[in-house]
Amino acid sequence: MKVTIKDKSINEKINLTSSKLEKEEIVERIWQKDYTVWGNKPGEISNRLGWLDSVETTSKAISEIEDFVASVKEEGFTNVLLMGMGGSSLAPEVFRLTFGVKDGFLDLAVLDSTHPDAVKEFDEKLHIEKTLFIVSTKSGGTIETISFMKYFYTKAVNDLGKEKAGNNFIAITDPGSGLEGMAKDLKFRKIFLNDPDIGGRFSALSLFGMVPAALVGIDLNKFIDRAGSIVTECKKDKGNSAAALGVILGTLAKEGIDKLTLISSPQIKYFGAWVEQLIAESTGKNGKGILPVDLEEIQSPENYSNDRLFVHIKLKDDSTYIEDVDNLKVSGFPVIEIELNDIYNLAKEFFRWEFATAVIGSVIGIQPFDQPDVESAKVQARKMMKEFTEKGKLPELASAFKEKGISVSGKIKANNLKDALDTFLSIIEEDKSYVAIQAYLKPDDETTDQLQILRTTVQTKYKVATSVGYGPRFLHSTGQLHKGDIGNGLFIQIIDNPINDLPIPTEPGSNENEISFSVLIKAQALGDREALLSNGRNVITFNLGSDTNHISSIVDSL
Repeated sequence: MKVTIKDKSINEKINLTSSKLEKEEIVERIWQKDYTVWGNKPGEISNRLGWLDSVETTSKAISEIEDFVASVKEEGFTNVLLMGMGGSSLAPEVFRLTFGVKDGFLDLAVLDSTHPDAVKEFDEKLHIEKTLFIVSTKSGGTIETISFMKYFYTKAVNDLGKEKAGNNFIAITDPGSGLEGMAKDLKFRKIFLNDPDIGGRFSALSLFGMVPAALVGIDLNKFIDRAGSIVTECKKDKGNSAAALGVILGTLAKEGIDKLTLISSPQIKYFGAWVEQLIAESTGKNGKGILPVDLEEIQSPENYSNDRLFVHIKLKDDSTYIEDVDNLKVSGFPVIEIELNDIYNLAKEFFRWEFATAVIGSVIGIQPFDQPDVESAKVQARKMMKEFTEKGKLPELASAFKEKGISVSGKIKANNLKDALDTFLSIIEEDKSYVAIQAYLKPDDETTDQLQILRTTVQTKYKVATSVGYGPRFLHSTGQLHKGDIGNGLFIQIIDNPINDLPIPTEPGSNENEISFSVLIKAQALGDREALLSNGRNVITFNLGSDTNHISSIVDSL
C-alpha cells in the first residue's frame, strides 16, 4: 500500500492517531474481541466479531461446500439465482462479475431488486428445472429475500410439483432463523448455517460469500489461503496495512476529507460496490460518516472539491488510470494506492477493508457493527403496506408540477424541471455536500447509463461528490449513511409506475396474495423518502411514469 499525502499537518495528525492506537493496543484488543474498543456496552459488538475468525472457520467447511457443488453439477443444474440483499448479495455479485464462470460450473445471477420488471425478467429467462435458487439472509426475515423466495418457490411448485420443488432451493442463514424453519418445512436440498456472530456486511469470507463463489468455480482453497496471509499481517502492531488504512481514513474523515473516491482497474471495478456498503453502513451514524464514491467518472483535478480522498485499487501491470491518479497526486489530493498481483488477491482486500473499518470506528468514535437508521425506512415501508392492505391503495405523493411526462414532488417553489433542479441543488456547500441519486427502477444497462450521465452532469456542474443506487438495494448499503451522517446529502429520488406487475404469494407454494412487487417497491420508496425527511434531509422526487427514458429530460434541465 502506497500513501501520498502532501499536507504536513494532516500527516502529523495521522501519526498522532497511529501512536495513540498503538499506545492503547487497539489492534491487540480487536483480536481479543474487546468491545470497549468501540463502546461502553457489548450489545451488537460482542456478537458481531466472528468475521475475525471467518478464514479459519470457512477453511473447515471447504470440503462440505465442494461436495455440495459437485452434487448440483452432477444433477445437471446450469444456473444459480441468488436472492438476497446487502451483505448477502454484494460479495457473490463481485465474485461472478470479476471471476466469471469456470467451464462446467454454474452461471450465477443476483436478484436484489423488488421492481416487478426485474423479477419478471428472471422468471422468463431461467429454466426452473435447471436453476438452483439460493435464499440468502442472516436474519431469515428480510422482506425482499423472503418475497423472492415465495414467488420462485411457488413457480417451482407449479412447474415441478410440490415433492420436487424443494430440491432446487438452498438456504444460507443463521442458526434458529425463520428461514431455517421454513427451509426445513419446504424440504430445501441444503441449509448452510453460518456463524451467527458475523454481521452481513462482514460476511464475504463466510458461507454467505464462499458457497456462491464455489458454484461459479472459484478455487476456495486458493482464495482462503490468500485471505489468510492478510489475516496474519493484521495481527501485527507494526507493518499492519489494514490498521494503517483505517487510521488514514478515520483521521481524514475527522478533518472533513470524508468522500472516499474509489478508482479501480476495470476487471475488479465491481469490488467497489462491496466496499461502498461496508464503509457507508458501518461509519454513517451518530452524525458521522465516510461516503464511499463508487464508479464516478474520473475527471481532471479542478473538478473536485477538497473533501476528496482517492483510493486506487489496481491489478499489477494495469495502467488504465495511472495518468489520472498521478494528476490527482500532483494537485495535492490525498491518494492511497493498492496493487493486486491477480484477482485472487481480492481475498486479501475483503479482510483488509473489514479490519480497516473496525479501526475507523475506533478513530472516529462510533461502533461499526450496527445500523440504527436502516430500520427507520423499513418501519415506514411496513406502515405503507399496512395502509395498502387496509385501504387497497398506497398514499399518493402530492405533485408540485408535471413536465415532459415527469411528476415532481418536494418542498420547492417551481413549475418546471430546470427551476426545480436549480433551486434544489443551489444549497450545495463546497467541500461538504454530496448528491445521492436513488433510482427505484428496474436495474439494466440502459437505465444505468442514463443515471451515470445524470450524476456526471451534477458532478461537473457543482464539483460535488455523487452516488447512484438502485432501490431497495441501496437501503441495505448507503441507506444507513444517508440518514445517520451529519446531513450533508441531497437526495434525488427517481421512481416509475411499472406497467407489469407480479403477485407476492402469501405463503410459499400458495396462489393467494395480498400485495404485489409494484406495491412493495413503491412502499419502500415512499418509506425511504419519509425516513429521509424525518431526519431533516433534502429530497426531491421525480416520477417518470412508465418511461425511464424520461431520465434524459432531467439531464437536459441541468
